[in-house]
Amino acid sequence: MTPTLESLGIDKLSVADRIALAQAIWDSVAAETELPVLTDAQKHEIDRRLAAHTANPSAAVPWEQVEAAALARISR
Repeated sequence: MTPTLESLGIDKLSVADRIALAQAIWDSVAAETELPVLTDAQKHEIDRRLAAHTANPSAAVPWEQVEAAALARISR
């Protein structure tokens, strides 16, 4: 039988605890998973973005700023 939110009691957790649990599960899966093989297009895109950042590092937006802006848009 496949475990469910209810059978594991996860549905009783707070939203914050469920998010933390989901992140912990994701991290455990990522730790056991081989990295995917990137296509040439993906490799070129990574190189392009890295070069753009190297050329103009001040254009980068910190995650906290991006997150705050996204949350502000959602709560409107």
